[in-house]
Amino acid sequence: MQSKDIKQTASFKASPHEVYDALMDSKKHSTFTGSAATISRKVGGNISAYDGYIEGKNLELVPNEKIVQSWRGSDWAEGHFSKVTFVLHKTSTGTKLSFLHEDVPAEFYKDIRQGWIDYYWAPMKEMLEK
Repeated sequence: MQSKDIKQTASFKASPHEVYDALMDSKKHSTFTGSAATISRKVGGNISAYDGYIEGKNLELVPNEKIVQSWRGSDWAEGHFSKVTFVLHKTSTGTKLSFLHEDVPAEFYKDIRQGWIDYYWAPMKEMLEK
C-alpha cells in the first residue's frame, strides 16, 4: 500500500498543559471535535475518536510535552495503522504544536491532511482561546 506523511504546525494561545489535556482528556476531546472520544491516559491504552471512526493506542506519553499514538480509520485496509506524533513547545504567547502523521494511506492523504486543520487545529484553537 502506498502511504504518505503529513507534517503540520499549529499555534495556540494556551499553555502546553491545556493543549495536551485537550488531546488526551476524553471529555475535552469530544467537546472540540463534536464527536464521542474515549482516550486512555496510559501507554498501551486504547484510543477512539470521531464516534469510533478513529481507533488506536498510546505508544508514548510525556505529559504536557509529547503524545505518540497508533491510529487507523475504520475504512482503511484491515490491520493498517499509521503513527501520529504531537510535540508541544512552550512559546512566549502559548504553545506551538509540531505534528507528524506517518504512513497515511495515499488514497486518504488529501482528506486527512485537510481534516487535521479543519477538525482538530481550528476547533481546538476556538475552544482553548475562549
